Amino acid sequence: MIDLLKGILDLFLHLDAHLGQFVSNYSTWAYAILFLVIFAETGLVVTPFLPGDSLLFAAGMLASKGQLNPWELIAILILAAVLGDTVNYHIGKFIGPKVFTEEDRKGIMRLLKRKHLDKAQLFYEKHGGKTIIMARFVPIVRTFAPFVAGIGSMNYSKFISYNVVGAIIWVTGLTLAGYYLAENTFVKDNFEKVILGIIFISVVPILFEYIRSKKA
Repeated sequence: MIDLLKGILDLFLHLDAHLGQFVSNYSTWAYAILFLVIFAETGLVVTPFLPGDSLLFAAGMLASKGQLNPWELIAILILAAVLGDTVNYHIGKFIGPKVFTEEDRKGIMRLLKRKHLDKAQLFYEKHGGKTIIMARFVPIVRTFAPFVAGIGSMNYSKFISYNVVGAIIWVTGLTLAGYYLAENTFVKDNFEKVILGIIFISVVPILFEYIRSKKA
């Protein structure tokens, strides 16, 4: 178990090297794999642990080296993010009511982290539809936010507009950040620190809301 956790941590912190090797080995198939990872991270409530922010940043770095086409990459990953949230929304709308019933607690709830679901629920109640955009930048919450929107039967036309805007900002912002910072000496030599910094910045809103809720 410890070795598995070490392996996952190594994958996250050295994603640039691992992803670069993967792209070199599989070429155009890399686009499909990147699509599936982003789709799963945003579309399946059981996979919030997948690397979203760090993957976009690392993919942007590879695009700057010519290993991936930046504009094709961005278009493909925006599509993956939009479809992921859309699927997640409909899953929430379909099975959502069952999640909170006692008889289904031993079934569906085994696959879900209740604390993550509750956190996304509070985030959604506080910020409304804007949550779909804001949650894109918050690990774990972005996986559960569309699911919660589906449970709450958020108007679909409203949801899809927030979904598309959020996906464009999230994917384009982080991918281009990696693209333009790829040749920065500090970034090249300290990729793991940059990734930890991105994760920290992403988690700050959750910490801020947690502190505020405790005070309240």
